[in-house]
Amino acid sequence: MTNAHGHPGALPAAALALAALAGCAHHPAGRPAGSPAATAPSSAPPPQSGGRYSQDHDSTPAGPPPDLSRIPEPVPKAEPPSQYGNKSPYTVLGETYRVLPNAKGYVERGIASWYGNKFHGYTTSTFEKYDMYAYSAAHKTLPLPSYARVTNLENGRSVIVRVNDRGPFVANRVVDLSYVAAVKIGVWPKGTAMVEVRAIDPDHAEAEAVAPPAVSARAGAAVTPRKAPKPALYLQVGAYADRANAERAAAAMRAAHLGDVRIVEAQVGGKTVQRVRLGPLADVETADRLTPKVRSLGLGEPRVAIDD
Repeated sequence: MTNAHGHPGALPAAALALAALAGCAHHPAGRPAGSPAATAPSSAPPPQSGGRYSQDHDSTPAGPPPDLSRIPEPVPKAEPPSQYGNKSPYTVLGETYRVLPNAKGYVERGIASWYGNKFHGYTTSTFEKYDMYAYSAAHKTLPLPSYARVTNLENGRSVIVRVNDRGPFVANRVVDLSYVAAVKIGVWPKGTAMVEVRAIDPDHAEAEAVAPPAVSARAGAAVTPRKAPKPALYLQVGAYADRANAERAAAAMRAAHLGDVRIVEAQVGGKTVQRVRLGPLADVETADRLTPKVRSLGLGEPRVAIDD
C-alpha cells in the first residue's frame, strides 16, 4: 500500500507495521468549511473508483497548479505531542525507527518526494486528515507534530511545513511533502529534489521561521530560482575510524565498477572518520538505481550524502 514515493498510507505509528501490509479502513473526509484551500478543486476519489487502492501510482489534481498566494504557510507554534504517531521505537517493512525526543537542532540533507491524490482526505499518523492543499510533510523520526523549513538545494526555494505524518518508508528519501509544498519549492512536477530539512524550535519560532534572503518572496508567491551550483550527490557506504577498513570497503566498491569511489576524511564528534562514497552521481534516479547494487556488496546500507 505504498505509493510511488514509498509513503505507507499515513497510518498511526502503532499500526504501521501491520497496516503497511494489510491495508486500512480509513475513508476520505470532506474538506472542512473555511479551510484556506476550500476553493481548491476536490480530488478525493469518487466512491465508485475503489479509492486509493485502485491507483497504482499517486497523481495530482487535474488542471493547473493551485494559486499559492491563497494558501498561507503554517505559523510555527508549540504544540503538545500527538497521542498518535509518536510510539518509539516502531518498525515498518523490517526497519526500526526511533522518534526523536524533540525537534531542536535537527538538520538533515537528503532527497524529498511528495504525495497527493492517492492519500488526500485519508488519516495521517496523528489521526488528522491529510490535505494536499496544506503545507505539511511526513518524516520518519521527527516528533509529531513539529515544524520544519524545507529548502530545495537545487534552486534555493524554501517552505515551512507542519510535520504530522510518518514516512517516506523507501530508500534514499528523507521527507515526503504535501502536493502544495512540493509545488512551492519545485519538487513537483519533477518528482524528487535534493533538500535540507531544518527543524524549527517553537521557543524561537519567530527567528527561525524567517527564510534566508536568497529564498524570500512576497507572501504566498513562488520564488524565483537562484543561480547556484548544483549540490553534489553521493551514496555513502560507510564511515570508518580505521583507514584500512575504509580502504577495503573502497576496493570492494571499485571492483564492482559502479562508478567513481572516493574516501573523504571528516571530523565527527571530535573524531576523524573516513567516509567511503560513490559519486558524484548524475541525479536521484542514478542513486536509486545504484542503491541495490551497493547493498548487494554486503558493506552495509548505503545512504544519500549531499555536499555543496
